Amino acid sequence: MSKPPPPSPTPDGAAEAPPKSGKKKLILLVASVLLLLGAAAGLWFTGILPNLLGMKHGEQHHEEAAKPAAPVYVEMPDMVANLNGDPRRPSYLKLQSRLEVATTEDVEKVKQAMPRVLDLFQTYLREMRPEELRGSAGTYRLREELIARANVAVMPARVLDVLFTQILIQ
Repeated sequence: MSKPPPPSPTPDGAAEAPPKSGKKKLILLVASVLLLLGAAAGLWFTGILPNLLGMKHGEQHHEEAAKPAAPVYVEMPDMVANLNGDPRRPSYLKLQSRLEVATTEDVEKVKQAMPRVLDLFQTYLREMRPEELRGSAGTYRLREELIARANVAVMPARVLDVLFTQILIQ
């Protein structure tokens, strides 16, 4: 094994230092940047940094999300519909349901639009076949269709859900 040659003297007589590697400087630079970013992220997600910067929006958002709105329901009248099926053996559907609305202000709008909601529901139910209502998938499809129709009828109010209290198929 050979040793590296001694530093050669410079014209002014001083010995020249061996060249330093830039890799160590680059590694230290990248590590320090990552450390700073990690610290900033930790301060941000703990809420310390937004408070230092005077940002109070996050606290207001958390307070609004923490208190859930009480559900508001509108009772639907009982509906009986003749299902689209075998003409020799008619099938009937009896449905009792409630509409869950977004706000208490929407209750009056839904009650005013109730004739339109009933018309859309009855029209849809009369086109259904008894096979389409079988199982949980049929009930889920029925719920989704009725929600869509209710939202069309009560616009600009909003219906969040249709809750079935009774479904009878004869």
